[in-house]
Amino acid sequence: MEQAYSERDYFIGNQKIHAVEAGKPGRQVALLIHGWSSSWYATSPLLGLLAQRFHCIAVDLPGYGQSPPLKERTTIPAYVELLADLIEEVSDGPVVLVGHSMGGMTSVTLALTHPALVERMVLLSPTISGRLSTSINLLISPITMMERFGLGSLLVSSVERTVVGLTDRLMRPVSFAERSGITRADYEHIRHDARRPGQGKVRAECFTAMRENDLSGRLNKIETPTLILWGAEDNTVPLRDAGVVADEWPQADLRIIPKAGHWPHFETPDITRRQVASYLGLPRFSDQLYTPVAEDELVEINETAQFLAHSAIGNDLNLAQRTRLAAQLQRKEFKPGQVIVHAADEGEELFIIQNGVVEVWKDPDGIDPHLHSHHKMQHMANLHPGQITGELALFDKEKRSADLIAGPEGVTLLTINREKLLALAEDDAVLGARLMWNMSTAMSKRVRFVLWQLNRAEERRLAALKQQARALEPAVERTFIGRVVADQGQLRSNMNA
Repeated sequence: MEQAYSERDYFIGNQKIHAVEAGKPGRQVALLIHGWSSSWYATSPLLGLLAQRFHCIAVDLPGYGQSPPLKERTTIPAYVELLADLIEEVSDGPVVLVGHSMGGMTSVTLALTHPALVERMVLLSPTISGRLSTSINLLISPITMMERFGLGSLLVSSVERTVVGLTDRLMRPVSFAERSGITRADYEHIRHDARRPGQGKVRAECFTAMRENDLSGRLNKIETPTLILWGAEDNTVPLRDAGVVADEWPQADLRIIPKAGHWPHFETPDITRRQVASYLGLPRFSDQLYTPVAEDELVEINETAQFLAHSAIGNDLNLAQRTRLAAQLQRKEFKPGQVIVHAADEGEELFIIQNGVVEVWKDPDGIDPHLHSHHKMQHMANLHPGQITGELALFDKEKRSADLIAGPEGVTLLTINREKLLALAEDDAVLGARLMWNMSTAMSKRVRFVLWQLNRAEERRLAALKQQARALEPAVERTFIGRVVADQGQLRSNMNA
């Protein structure tokens, strides 16, 4: 991975916090928080991706990495208050929190305690109840508790020197999936962080701190939009905690990732990055890491997300979902009278009218597909800002049902093709289902309106026929009487003869 970050030390009061930073200063802050027995490196797979849009700060929590421990006993609330002070120093607005494991618990607690500081969260295998897996409790926690005391730490170190890789052999199946895609280099770095000398006490204190900070029963109070990614084979923070999330926090966007354990961002990095990029509305997924997105592109995405709130396709989408969609849309400009598509064109693009009017023209005979070349072309309708068109061609990739041209003042369209829409739906099933529903609703409303127009036209046709019949009634009556009189006259003449 390309490395384009810098290291910095912050001082909150007398507490030093070592951090790694990436991304353009002055942008919204993304604060990355690692978990138990770890360091800033635990969040590194997402650093380059997030740096495209955010000013990223990946911290070493006190007692881990290069940050000295707290003066008092380590607790989750103590970490939360320290990070709240850090946010106050580095940011002029709400931040995005990205937390792994214990960092996820810390993030949730921060959102509960100081909701004004947090705009959105991405949580990776977060600790919820504080009760880790049976494997951790039986195999790892005794070693951790021994490390809390000097003699125990010495004993553990001696055992590891004698029995090479004891902890590694215990932790590998607990932390990673059987088919894990983690690289050897990343694995070695993660294990090195877990073996740092002098951290035994803080590891033991954090083990207790997580149990003391059980979030069960509190999740229903969280209003912060949140994406939660969990490895299907996580044997560190068990999936029973995901059940707590499902029961108490239905608003959270919970995803389970196959072939991943406790470290999905290392084990399935492409899937994880794609879903995080989609959720946070990043224009790119995994290419050009650490390359900031241009300011005008970010402004355009934010403006588009606001516009979508009042569009047919953006109905009932929250800001995070609209931002995800906005990042995938392409803006196109058309001059007055310019052809957008012909009825004969095959297409797979959906059009959202942002500015101006789109005119719909139809050849009733279907003779010539090219606009203005057939004198019978009929103007069928006008589409206005917020409306969509092209969904039929997007669904089946067949020919368009009508010609579309830009109105007298030109038009600005937001477009998305079939491939991007399917990828978006794959990454976010909830958003995909909502988009399909909105498109179907918009299409049904248009069909109902067309049927109403046809019914009205038929009613007018029948009314005209009735009126014509009524107008003909006197003439028919006069003709009938005239014929009767003539017939009677002829009959009398015949009789006289």
